[in-house]
Amino acid sequence: MNSMNSSKNRTAVTLVTTYLRHLLIVSAAFLVGCDSGPAHLRFVAPAAELDREIAQDLAAVLEKGTEFHLDISGEGLAGDAALDMLLAGKADIALVSNYLPYREGVSMVMPVYPTVLHLIYRDGRDTSSTVALFKDATIYAGEEGSASRLIFERIIERTELTADEFTYLGSDAAQDEIGPDIVVVFAPITPQRMADFTGYRLYSIGVPSEVGHGSVVDAATLLNPPLRPFIIPASTYGETNATPVVTVAVDKILVVRPNLDASLVYDLINAIRRARPALAAGRPGLFSELGDDFDVSKSTFVLHAGSQDFLQRAEPTVYERYSGVAEVFITLLIAMISATLAIFRILKIRRKNRIDEFYSAAIKIRNSLSSEATLEERNSAADEIRKLQNHAFDKLVDEKLAADESFRIFITLTNDILEQTGNK
Repeated sequence: MNSMNSSKNRTAVTLVTTYLRHLLIVSAAFLVGCDSGPAHLRFVAPAAELDREIAQDLAAVLEKGTEFHLDISGEGLAGDAALDMLLAGKADIALVSNYLPYREGVSMVMPVYPTVLHLIYRDGRDTSSTVALFKDATIYAGEEGSASRLIFERIIERTELTADEFTYLGSDAAQDEIGPDIVVVFAPITPQRMADFTGYRLYSIGVPSEVGHGSVVDAATLLNPPLRPFIIPASTYGETNATPVVTVAVDKILVVRPNLDASLVYDLINAIRRARPALAAGRPGLFSELGDDFDVSKSTFVLHAGSQDFLQRAEPTVYERYSGVAEVFITLLIAMISATLAIFRILKIRRKNRIDEFYSAAIKIRNSLSSEATLEERNSAADEIRKLQNHAFDKLVDEKLAADESFRIFITLTNDILEQTGNK
């Protein structure tokens, strides 16, 4: 039985030792991986083609020169659908318009580039007023819920037009050979894109000298804080705008899911700032406002803690940056301590099992002596007891027995047996 217990104990010690060794290997691999591996972020693909191209440019630049890797989703989503992905935990980051309504749990990281309201009308339409321009027109203003549609609806609310005095067209009509009378779109300044609008002009909401002096644009931006006045310089789009065009702009911003680590966001902002020259090289002028600081006063979303740290130049502490790693390390450390204590308990049990074997042998010798035992039998029993004591002391020196109360009881027991044999 004792032999069986000893075998089980050896097996247990082997298992715990193996577990501890593997735990140390996994801990080291985990810590190294956390320190040097790239940060993967799930990016919601924008629905608009141009925004999707810009997102792909950003992902390519970050992957080459930084520790960030953006995994862009396959399906293009815009507006509330993109925010729903973040709130559902199915994505980490998205590029959306700052004109979207506030959503609880969504945090703003930073503005990336401005999108400008383009009111594109077919050459020959009456431009004496916005009412004349839109009356009886077929209009493409983006999908329902998009920033372009929301802005256009605000414009219509301030005119005398009713819903039956113009017609919304779907995206298919925007690509038709005839095309709509009016195209309303928020887009970055990209002159090459206007090549598709042959026979169209850009409508100006006022004149540049009136901006900041109570103009219609000033009223629009006052009542819609995310908007700001914007002037498209003359001939930016060639003949499409031979004169300056007064309009409004709203930023495309990066937003993230709830509870994304602040130090990760801080590092992401720095990475995008460092990548600015590479981004601007491919799209001149688009990232001109991507400076060292950015205005967040007109954000429709709560500012992320990492963005706030960046603006205040409060670099994350070592603990904040590696808090997740530290928590895992502490957990592993506790597991290692527990495993070590388990080994000590097993060793203690093994030592107890060994001394029990000596107890059993001594008691067996004592029970073999009867009151009628001969002198030779008593001397033989005494020799066996002395050998048992010597063996026990050898085990004690080899640390296979503990010099505790159990060992002292064994010595007392064997000395009593020696006295019984008359050989003390």
